[in-house]
Amino acid sequence: MVPAPFIVVVDANVLFPLTLRDTVLRAAAHDFFQLRWTKDILDEMERNLAKTGTTTAEKAAKLRAQMERFFPEAMVAGYETLIPVMQNDVKDRHVVAAAVKAGAQVVMTSNLKDFRPLPDGIEAQSPDEFLCNLFDLDPDGFVEMLREQAGDLQRPPVTFEALLDRLTYIVPELIMAVREQLGAGL
Repeated sequence: MVPAPFIVVVDANVLFPLTLRDTVLRAAAHDFFQLRWTKDILDEMERNLAKTGTTTAEKAAKLRAQMERFFPEAMVAGYETLIPVMQNDVKDRHVVAAAVKAGAQVVMTSNLKDFRPLPDGIEAQSPDEFLCNLFDLDPDGFVEMLREQAGDLQRPPVTFEALLDRLTYIVPELIMAVREQLGAGL
């Protein structure tokens, strides 16, 4: 598969839920899209993982370091001067400024209401909508990626069906499409 030409900035709230984060990062690693984030976005993810007790501060820092190591091209810098001219919610202007700087077409966020208005050429999409769009690009490849994800989960082991069940709570439309694809393949 040829790497997708479109660039996507992920909001911190997309990187917070473990299973969703894993799916999104795998999709980027499989060249479904070009992943972008900023130091501020990763700071927020790391801080919230520790603050909510989801993991320890040390483990959150290790996760972040692994993400930065695996996706060195994802870091956007030099967007700070654009923040004041963004017109969306103040607390999320840094995300939109990064999208402008990166030439992104999409901001993936679970908080769509704070991403209006957006500059021309940038669209905010929920993780469900965005992942459905990726699935539509290559349904068989996307299902294979999900199978790999389930197979990699060893502590504790997670079946493919259990992975789909977990994702159903976060990205229900995607999982409905995946299940329809699997049913059509029988």
